[in-house]
Amino acid sequence: MGGTAVVVGGGIGGLAAAIGLRRIGWEVTVVEREPTLEDAGAGISLAANGLRALDELGVGEAVRNASRGQYSGGTRTPRGGWLTRMDGLALEKAVGTPIMGIPRSTLHRLLRDSLPVEALLIGSEADSIEQVDPGTVRVGCGDTVLDADLVVGADGIGSKVRSHLHPVHPGPVYSGSTVLRAVTEKAVDLRTDFELTWGHGAEFGHIAFQDGRAEWHAVLDLPAGTRFADPLAELRRRFQTWHSPIPALLDATRPAAVLHHDVNELRTPLASYTVGRTTLLGDAAHAMTPNLGQGACQALEDAVTLAAVLATESTVEAALARYDAERRPRSQAVARAARQAGRMGRQLSHPLAVALRNTAMRLTPSRAATRMILRHHTWVPPRFD
Repeated sequence: MGGTAVVVGGGIGGLAAAIGLRRIGWEVTVVEREPTLEDAGAGISLAANGLRALDELGVGEAVRNASRGQYSGGTRTPRGGWLTRMDGLALEKAVGTPIMGIPRSTLHRLLRDSLPVEALLIGSEADSIEQVDPGTVRVGCGDTVLDADLVVGADGIGSKVRSHLHPVHPGPVYSGSTVLRAVTEKAVDLRTDFELTWGHGAEFGHIAFQDGRAEWHAVLDLPAGTRFADPLAELRRRFQTWHSPIPALLDATRPAAVLHHDVNELRTPLASYTVGRTTLLGDAAHAMTPNLGQGACQALEDAVTLAAVLATESTVEAALARYDAERRPRSQAVARAARQAGRMGRQLSHPLAVALRNTAMRLTPSRAATRMILRHHTWVPPRFD
């Protein structure tokens, strides 16, 4: 079964969906409202499930070649004590790969380069979506009108496509946390590939990249909309007593490179990802907190599953029903687990609760910790044929 599709949104999930659809013989147009694709963003960790999805899309090798494996590191206290240690070798042995760290801009570029230029409609916003007959969805983009057999809403947490499909859904809500992040301007001397440090109402972490630079993030529990006149100076003040290499990471960062976003999520699950011949994927469908590092991986799973069901089912309707049945339970379960992980991290504030958590984490055998990670990483992609 082939056809024509419009993908609304040119982020990681949207580009991956376009690649998957083209691999099964569909004609695809990606509609992206931004006038240029600047490959912005900080860093991203890709677990085995996301990497397997990228393999199925034909870009896994290129992504691995541009990534750095996370073999060492773990979770620490602000003074530097270890709560858990990462065993990347054990994870690699269990699922075939360690978690890989890559600049988000690099991943985005590799996905975009897998599509022909003519498949990208840049600087154009999808103003209207209408199913004009049982087999056709019409997308209005200013003066351009696109008729398609399928529309994929991959337009992020503030999705207009989702609002069109579910007008009474409450939409995204503030998680209680705001995040500042950046990629260092130069290489930093790091002894680990990945770290998280949990304090009271604050978290700091880093991902080391292949070229020696690193992405860092600082998560703060603050009212929504909180902003700082000098974000980097504020972070230096807040984290000045925290362990190395946190001060060095901040010192290696240009002030203009710091990004600041509130962390929102779809706390109310959608009743369906599909209405008619329009469906949702990625943050548009299941925006989650970043506590498990699974947001992009779930979007990649969505993209591969969508292509697979369209390749194997006899009708678009049957394919989208199967997509919803396969993706909604899993992605919503991962979103719930991410929210719970946040409650056990920096959001835990009572001294006794923190002490109990820290003791439990220190006493947890590494094998048990690896099994907990594998719960989300062992997904195997469906084949396209």
